[in-house]
Amino acid sequence: MWEQLTSTFSFAALWSPVILAIAIIIAGLYLLLTGPLKSKFKNSAPFPVYKKLFFLIGVFIFYIGFGGPLSLMGHLLLSIHMTEMALVYLIAPPLMIVGTPAWLIRPLLNITIVHKLVKFFTFPIISLLLFNGLFSFYHIPEIFDYLMVNYTAQDIYKVALVISAFAMWWPLVCPVPEYDTLSGVKKLGYIFADGVLLTPACALIIFATTPLYATYTDPTVWANAMGYCVPNGTIVSPALFDQFKPLGIMEDQQLGGIIMKIIQELSYGTALGYIFFQWARTERQKDDEELQSAEFRLNEI
Repeated sequence: MWEQLTSTFSFAALWSPVILAIAIIIAGLYLLLTGPLKSKFKNSAPFPVYKKLFFLIGVFIFYIGFGGPLSLMGHLLLSIHMTEMALVYLIAPPLMIVGTPAWLIRPLLNITIVHKLVKFFTFPIISLLLFNGLFSFYHIPEIFDYLMVNYTAQDIYKVALVISAFAMWWPLVCPVPEYDTLSGVKKLGYIFADGVLLTPACALIIFATTPLYATYTDPTVWANAMGYCVPNGTIVSPALFDQFKPLGIMEDQQLGGIIMKIIQELSYGTALGYIFFQWARTERQKDDEELQSAEFRLNEI
């Protein structure tokens, strides 16, 4: 299939140089701000290398999902599209949040309007309903097919989904202590509710008995949707439709839903483990402090 892609589509269509350049600029700026320029920030401190790596991996995932070959292939197969969405909205945001130092983002959060917006959109109930609502509506067949061939609307919807994904993950892995207001138990309940709310969208795709999306069944609609991935002025012929179908339509559709559910379970399961161990460590530190305080009082007596 790769040979077919490289022989059919240009380098620009496969690798999206503009999006690649943006990703490189973001990664380079991040490394400067957390490295040579960190002294410019108040209360800056050394930041673990592994957390920097998390951020860079998140940027790479965004590039692959929105600009690399995976983006183009996601217009060929629904299973690839669902993989792309799972990576971009369920994997990349928490990696980038965890990889952002509190001292780097705090000056931005101190701006009044930014503070109010962050507080509003990351309020647990709002962030849960916003992300899962946008995600679920996206996969309603009529909305999905409309967005796939209306590029401006698709861009706006993607931006909204990215913002809502960051808002959804923020209460769970917030790097700024004064914004990390959920207790360990509430975070566990939050991630459980998140999994429940995302399940209907996956179930719709997995258990459908007929093809849902004209983008992957109608050559004309497919050719129009492919226009999003290729340089302006490039015409994609509907005759190419059958060249990129290694799976049957129903098998591809069901596989897409299964992949989304598996990646969702893995990402939320990892988040549960992270939250549990963070919670356990905090509780252990509290117990140690109380024990030390009690020993100090006894020594005074």
